[in-house]
Amino acid sequence: MAGPLGAAIAALPAGRRHLVALAGPPGAGKSTLAEQAAGHFPGATVLPMDGYHLDNRLLAERGLLDRKGSPPSFDAAGFLSLLRRLSTEPEVIHPLFDRDRDLSIAGAGRVGPEHRLVLVEGNYLLLDQPVWRDLRPLFSLTVMVSAPRDVLADRLRDRWQVLGRDEAAIARHLDNDLANLDLVLSDSVPADLTLSS
Repeated sequence: MAGPLGAAIAALPAGRRHLVALAGPPGAGKSTLAEQAAGHFPGATVLPMDGYHLDNRLLAERGLLDRKGSPPSFDAAGFLSLLRRLSTEPEVIHPLFDRDRDLSIAGAGRVGPEHRLVLVEGNYLLLDQPVWRDLRPLFSLTVMVSAPRDVLADRLRDRWQVLGRDEAAIARHLDNDLANLDLVLSDSVPADLTLSS
């Protein structure tokens, strides 16, 4: 993989598992970049933060359903525990988020002993808020992936259109997405590397 990300990953010392944070606002291209990097580096796998979304039933009980995707709508402590386990345990099973069904599936993902590079991707990996800020020391390398706000807004609109949402639903989703986007941009600590997508 050419470019600064490939060079930074290649420079990580051998002999242990490395967690690399690919953080950024929604629509920035974190998932795509993570998959590309994983395809280039042998022994790499992708770990999305989205598997730690709270279930819609819990979000409704907490009055957070309209703010799904915001920091309190995740099990941040559970995600922190997962990352800590990855530094000591050879195999860790984790949940994955199914976007089509809008829910997390327990036990759907795996990081095994063959995975020496774990590309962790998610919005809030560098968020400077309680619990979230405890993630930072666990990463060997942190990357912020972003793009101009208007470009991100267009990508998010396209995402909801592809999923078949009507205009009213798209407007609601965009209001939420843009609030989350602004939070990532304003409240994240600096990354080791910043990339524009």
